[in-house]
Amino acid sequence: MGAMLEAFAEGWEAMAAVAAASHPALYDGGWHPTAVCGPIGAAVTTARLLGLPPEARCHAVVLAGLRAGGTRGAFGSDGKAIQVGLAAAAGVQAALLAQGGAVVDQRVLRGPVGFEGVMGASVPTWVAEGGAPEGARAIQRNWIKLHPSCLGTHAPIDAAVQAHEGGYRLDGAGLEVSVHPVARQAAHLDEVQDGLAAKFSIPYCVARALTDGPPRVADFARLDAGTRERARQVTVVVDEALPRFGAVVAAGGRELARVPCPQGAPERPAAPGDLAAKLSDLAGGRLDGGLDDLTVPAARVAQAAGLLAG
Repeated sequence: MGAMLEAFAEGWEAMAAVAAASHPALYDGGWHPTAVCGPIGAAVTTARLLGLPPEARCHAVVLAGLRAGGTRGAFGSDGKAIQVGLAAAAGVQAALLAQGGAVVDQRVLRGPVGFEGVMGASVPTWVAEGGAPEGARAIQRNWIKLHPSCLGTHAPIDAAVQAHEGGYRLDGAGLEVSVHPVARQAAHLDEVQDGLAAKFSIPYCVARALTDGPPRVADFARLDAGTRERARQVTVVVDEALPRFGAVVAAGGRELARVPCPQGAPERPAAPGDLAAKLSDLAGGRLDGGLDDLTVPAARVAQAAGLLAG
């Protein structure tokens, strides 16, 4: 268990370093950063588990760059989750190829026709060579997504809940939601045809939050006709003055609620109850008590909970 967590942490830090160094170029270019940076993180994790020497580890990272890809065009469809899974598989395959003796030149990553030049990305030197710099703790800056929808919808959902608690109700007069252009890039769908697309719709998620509270996983299993109709009363505008994932909701020229970032961001940490509710929403009661003993292998916990085939 310890070796697995250490490998996961190293891969996490590597992936986060590439994502941070490549922001916002990847997003602006239409790339899905998780799918682009994921192969590198998975390669680092697998290389650690395989005990690859430094040179082979470097080749694994470079090989992972060959398989990087995935676009924001997949958002709102099965394609998003699939390209994330493909990214993880690509990283594992890259490490196995390096273990088998595959050798590739650094120009695959660097230069105008390499990973960096083509995608507008940047790979810190230590990611390929190993040995994270002192104080690298990307995990401490991680955001916990409490809602089962696109991050760009989270602050609007939180603001809508606040407005509802303050007495506001959709009455046909219309509601305006202001977000930063980056959030709008992510949650870019308005009229939606299915539950997956609804996850990327600010109007739909806000309409849902205003009537039934924050959405749960089951709420996106299908499209709710009533929510879809109410969503037509919600207009989204962009405001560069807002924080990148903040939101303001207003009606009739009057501000109803404002949040600087979603609950679960480092600035607004998720409370233990929030995390417990998320875990329950994802797994029901199947994981109750299953995480109390961290020495138990994760695969055994998942298998006992019925989340993994025997």
